[in-house]
Amino acid sequence: DALQTSLSGNVGHGGPAIQAGYTWGKSLDDVSGVLGGAGSTGAVAVFSPQNPFDTRSEKGPSSFDVTHAFTLSAAQPLQLEHLGFQPDRLKVLTKGWQLLSISTIMSGSPFTVYSGIQQTGAGTIGADRPDQVGIPDLSTAHGSTRRREDYFGRGADNASFFSIPIGISGGSGPNSGRFGTLGRNTFRGPAYYNFDFALIKTTAIGHRESGLERADLQFRAELFNLFNVVNMGLPANTIKGSGFGIISKTAGTSRQIQFSLKVIY
Repeated sequence: DALQTSLSGNVGHGGPAIQAGYTWGKSLDDVSGVLGGAGSTGAVAVFSPQNPFDTRSEKGPSSFDVTHAFTLSAAQPLQLEHLGFQPDRLKVLTKGWQLLSISTIMSGSPFTVYSGIQQTGAGTIGADRPDQVGIPDLSTAHGSTRRREDYFGRGADNASFFSIPIGISGGSGPNSGRFGTLGRNTFRGPAYYNFDFALIKTTAIGHRESGLERADLQFRAELFNLFNVVNMGLPANTIKGSGFGIISKTAGTSRQIQFSLKVIY
């Protein structure tokens, strides 16, 4: 299910052409996975159900679910050739400049917390989930002052928010346990921000007898992730694994700048 909105138009006389879009969405399923892509780094995903005899508890947000997605693009011709008196030779340098920008903001991707051990005598190793016994102070919460890379907020003690149900009366398997009550994809990683920018100069090369241009020479200076925003990936999500609850990878790339020349004919 989704609500999709868009708005486009020009801002004032000679202002930039703007196109904005916002999507509120919700996708539910009982199995899905995302390999690579923005926000998906740092966490493992198990595609098998915790309880192979009852998959109802697997229903939850899809691994590719994005609740909020906002994009804004703007294009602005600079029209530098109209600034003051300029000889024709100078206009070759000042004419045809344009600024482009594309901004993207998306809410975080869902992920599942796994216990990391076989709790029962059934199911796939690695698919078991724990019980949640506390409410963590997530580093992604609005206004949080905690270190962003410490997702659950207690560092080496992040596992204290969960209990692995093993060694209990009536349990099954070598660990005498049961299936955990924590749902699938119940947590979400950090939001994703990206701002791209381009400065473009298009110069006509020659003209036909009809007056049409023979070709255009286009210079492009492109900056990806202009503000060098550090987008955090997903945290390590296996309790009995290394660095549980710590984000050790980033999503997306750091600032990248490239220059190019293109002939359009």
